[in-house]
Amino acid sequence: WGVVAQESSASIQLGTREGKYGEQLVDSKGITLYLFDADSPGKSTCYGECAIEWPPLLVPSGKSVTASGNAQASLVGTTNRTDNTTQVTYNGWPLYYYIGDKVPGDVTCQGVKSFGDFWWLVKPDGTKNTKT
Repeated sequence: WGVVAQESSASIQLGTREGKYGEQLVDSKGITLYLFDADSPGKSTCYGECAIEWPPLLVPSGKSVTASGNAQASLVGTTNRTDNTTQVTYNGWPLYYYIGDKVPGDVTCQGVKSFGDFWWLVKPDGTKNTKT
């Protein structure tokens, strides 16, 4: 899946999946998405080594971001990163993958502290899921 969502259509789609921590935000392939407590709405702090371990969900120029399932279209957005890429946000929170999640349904870093703060699943209502 890589850092940039590889979608064949004109949009990147966010959806939801039920898992052991409840319903969570995923990409169109069912890969888990996370938020980072060190970020603030609309502002990513994960760059360099952090972005290698936690690749941001990026949207290429000319593509849009849509919502399906219980993901809410009104909460979908983007933010400009300092490396001149555009990252997908949900309820303002920049979204990331974890490099250790390999297949749909993998959740290997819920509530893990890494790069100075905690990483959490995202609920369909846009809040962090703090179940561990």
